[in-house]
Amino acid sequence: MKRTCSLIFIVILCTVLASSFVHHHIALVASRPIKDSSLIIPIGGNTWSKPIQPRSRVISNTGIVNWTDASTQFDTYFRVSTPGKLHLKISAKTEGRSSLRVIINNVPRDITVDGNVFRLYSIGTWEIKDTGYVKITLKGLSKTSNIFADVSHYEIGGTVITSRVNYVLNNEGNFFYWGRRGPSVHLSYPFYSEIKAKWFYNEITVPEGEDKLGSYFMANGFGEGYFGIQVNSPTERRVLFSVWSPYNTDDPKSIPEDQRIIMLKKGEGVYTGEFGNEGSGGQSFWRYNWKAGTTYRFLLKGEPDGNNNTIYTAYFFIPETNSWKLIASFKRPYTDTYLRRLHSFLENFIPEQGDQERQVLFGNQWICDANNKWHELNEAVFTYDNTAAKGYRMDYAGGVLKNQFFLRNCGFFNHYTPYQSRFKRPIKGSPPSINFDELP
Repeated sequence: MKRTCSLIFIVILCTVLASSFVHHHIALVASRPIKDSSLIIPIGGNTWSKPIQPRSRVISNTGIVNWTDASTQFDTYFRVSTPGKLHLKISAKTEGRSSLRVIINNVPRDITVDGNVFRLYSIGTWEIKDTGYVKITLKGLSKTSNIFADVSHYEIGGTVITSRVNYVLNNEGNFFYWGRRGPSVHLSYPFYSEIKAKWFYNEITVPEGEDKLGSYFMANGFGEGYFGIQVNSPTERRVLFSVWSPYNTDDPKSIPEDQRIIMLKKGEGVYTGEFGNEGSGGQSFWRYNWKAGTTYRFLLKGEPDGNNNTIYTAYFFIPETNSWKLIASFKRPYTDTYLRRLHSFLENFIPEQGDQERQVLFGNQWICDANNKWHELNEAVFTYDNTAAKGYRMDYAGGVLKNQFFLRNCGFFNHYTPYQSRFKRPIKGSPPSINFDELP
């Protein structure tokens, strides 16, 4: 692309730049260069149980609760910006007397907790030899009452806290929930403003082993909705397509009748309905057992109908039948636009899975304009959500891998990608072969 950036790209870029200042300012405050002699690491927003259990059972906003099973252990994470000595204390109580083990970098320390009032117990000192994430593992060895302990937080000190330390500071804004979900990451695909993008084509490959429970691998995002694949449970996977209402609310029942998303048609076996909580609108999904390691193709159409509505239609290519499947077609009122703000994203929507790393590859992005001319999109801009912007989680990345764009998040890996990083993948030069007239 040699011409001046399009209006669409300028709008995206200006938005990114404006938010970028806020993001980096917040991150410096949230992760705080340290002047105090110790820091409080709350259990509620920084800890996961193994084996995985529903949050309310053993981890609450107040910390570890109802811990009765010796097979349950807890992993707590924080990130340090300088190596050095780590002094560790734990705030705990129990009904009788319990012996607990704390492990960092395979070095264990044992402590005894007694009394039913929270006290700070000094655990010991570890030498942290590198920057990046530190994992604290807590295990129960023995107990004289029904529970091992209730634990509210860790207190850390030492030379490792003389520089920035990253973790979920508190629950303001419900960030214990968002922090445990982990950072969401995005790639936007800029293109020239004079192009009336009627079709958006993209491909997704989830590498084997990266299809973790709670993942949403979103391929075809646009200004008014999104389209991708999810891992909803150990036995269910979905192809999901949603369009937001122009009426801004988290409650779909409050949308005025003239601003509701109207379902025009849907494919066989596709569920359609409404969604809420993160905006509201029309939702459709098809239960389909997609597989890691297989490349899947997505096609989205967005076209004004001339009556102040835009029609959005999503198609998913089924490798087993070598055919395109209609997911759904929605009419969005008070909208007069072709496709805009094209993007992809990766997120985890189950907090108990927020310590599990996941990755996805996006390849071969194209748009087809209103004159049926294809344009390849081989540039992308990397951004992230407010959990990352605040510096609460730093396990996020994006870039180019195997000649495709990739996104990666969660898992507490140490290297992260700066906000608004720009990438180019190699040009393929051959648009997808699609007969639009034969689509269902």
